[in-house]
Amino acid sequence: MKVLMFGWEFPPYISGGLGTACYGLSKQLAKKNVGITFVLPRIKGESQLQAAHDIRIIDGHNYLCEEIEEFRKKTSFFEKEISVNSPLRPYISYETYKEYLEKVKKFEKDSVLKMVHSYHGNFSIDFSGDYGEDLLSEVGRFAMIGRYLSQKEDFDVIHAHDWMTFLAGVEAKNQSKKPLIVHVHATEIDRCGEHGNQEIFNLEKYGMEKADKIIAVSNRTKDIIVQHYRINPNKVYVVHNGVDMEDTCYYDRNTRPFKDDKIVLYLGRITMQKGPDYFLEAANLVLQRIQNVRFVMAGSGDMTRKLIERMATLRIADRFHFTGFLGKSDREKLFAMSDLYIMPSVSEPFGITPLEAMRYNIPVIISKQSGVAELLTNVLKVDFWDVHRLASTIINILEKPQLKNSLTENNWEILKKMDWGIAAQKVLQIYQECVLAA
Repeated sequence: MKVLMFGWEFPPYISGGLGTACYGLSKQLAKKNVGITFVLPRIKGESQLQAAHDIRIIDGHNYLCEEIEEFRKKTSFFEKEISVNSPLRPYISYETYKEYLEKVKKFEKDSVLKMVHSYHGNFSIDFSGDYGEDLLSEVGRFAMIGRYLSQKEDFDVIHAHDWMTFLAGVEAKNQSKKPLIVHVHATEIDRCGEHGNQEIFNLEKYGMEKADKIIAVSNRTKDIIVQHYRINPNKVYVVHNGVDMEDTCYYDRNTRPFKDDKIVLYLGRITMQKGPDYFLEAANLVLQRIQNVRFVMAGSGDMTRKLIERMATLRIADRFHFTGFLGKSDREKLFAMSDLYIMPSVSEPFGITPLEAMRYNIPVIISKQSGVAELLTNVLKVDFWDVHRLASTIINILEKPQLKNSLTENNWEILKKMDWGIAAQKVLQIYQECVLAA
């Protein structure tokens, strides 16, 4: 089985859950003899651009080009990996795209773009032209590569991850007549509610309508696809995300800072969708009751400044800590030193981070408005908006060791059933059904 796969985030450049999901899924598909040609937008020389601007690289290092090549050679399990020169970035918005485009234009010396190049010498093709002046224009430009590669690559199915790659997938399908699978990790409804960007919503709907099959990361996501996008439920398949147990690191908790304090962790993008403001308000309520606790907010996003100002107003700066964006190794260390993990998302299609926290045998509280809530029975669930309930739940776990023990005693058994290999087998079956039906 050969797959032409379009993504927009993958290690060593990674900033959210989609990159983690692509990595875990692709790694296991490769073990099942699936040959993947993975296509990824990336600015040439991005490691040098990162030194001056805000591009996050796994483990927080400023890799030189040669070091990135070495990283790819050691970890890549793709049959072929293709980089498309494009300023599309993970979780980019209309506003941030324009800001980043200006940085890219200043960085580059000429207007002639090598639109496609290969990491491992597979091939190099030159295209000329300018980047799209707005986000959707660039998405359309990226779609050109779908049409081109569909004529050059050998594949049985097309797999496109989330809205930025849907047009590329459709172009590849139109040209090759091969089946298209779109993988929905999040929707505009999740990100912005009922009043999101209509053009992005329309593009998502178009991609879903053109797809032969749709993979949703949860039943919650499937319901949104069916109800809001009016898609036939028979073409939507639920494949829950997994967790990579190999990523668990050893950490001596006796060496952690603040030994006498409990650590409550939020880790994720600091955006409306993830509910960081509810975490902050609950922290303030907890600190009015108990003092030997510290709250840590790890991540970056457009709400960061607002929350820092709110923290200052509440006068809890000595007990509430912002870490900024963290690379993979620092993330793992923070999980390992924490006593409790909170995911208060307003709308979470799945939510991999609770599974990552459970690897370190710490209790987890998640919002009822998350896809992973469908699977987990050993976590406590609250409505994202109920900060008083969230605060009282935090206090109960921190003050009652027996409750903590009951919430964590079966973590490993539960996680064994959420291996990426299980998800990969389901995806492979969808591939096979598409090929047979073609």
